[in-house]
Amino acid sequence: MRIKLYADNPNYRDVKLIVDALRSGEVVICPTSSGYTYVCDALQTRAVETLCKIKRIDPKKKALSLLFKDMSQLSEYCKLSDDAFKFIREHTGEFTFILPPASTLPKIFKHRKEVGARLDENPICKLIISELGNPLITSSLPIEDEDPEYATDPELVEERFGWEVSLILDNGICGNGPTTIIDCTKEPFEIVRQGQGLI
Repeated sequence: MRIKLYADNPNYRDVKLIVDALRSGEVVICPTSSGYTYVCDALQTRAVETLCKIKRIDPKKKALSLLFKDMSQLSEYCKLSDDAFKFIREHTGEFTFILPPASTLPKIFKHRKEVGARLDENPICKLIISELGNPLITSSLPIEDEDPEYATDPELVEERFGWEVSLILDNGICGNGPTTIIDCTKEPFEIVRQGQGLI
């Protein structure tokens, strides 16, 4: 089911429907700065396991990334040095930061030494995280390089991936490529992958 949401005037009945689905452990597809991605409530182990089954990945081996609404929420679930805090605050949007996880994350993260952290600038994504009150796990849609529109066009996203999830949040065409990944566990910080985010 695809739900159209307008950033400047979202229908809060639809927002509640989406948030309720996330709270019940469902996986949905959500717009982000880098395109449409799978998301689920990061604090529900069952939801994270479901997302990993959809992606056919082992959460103990594959790095997982989290979407946060702001620096305060990010600081609650990731360990930050003063330098990392300042740097991340100035580089929101098309960036993923590798950070050590805090003990506040659920047990599925217990043995992980690092997680990906994002402060997304897509207004619908930020609204959903804010209304949910928890960070989201995010994982990119499995598309081929020759079909990038299947991660940016909601109608095509529904055509290819709609059967896998309960809801698709339609915010129109969005995203334009992968995030830039920066390792903040070492100093100086290191660019692991150059994506759309520019330093």
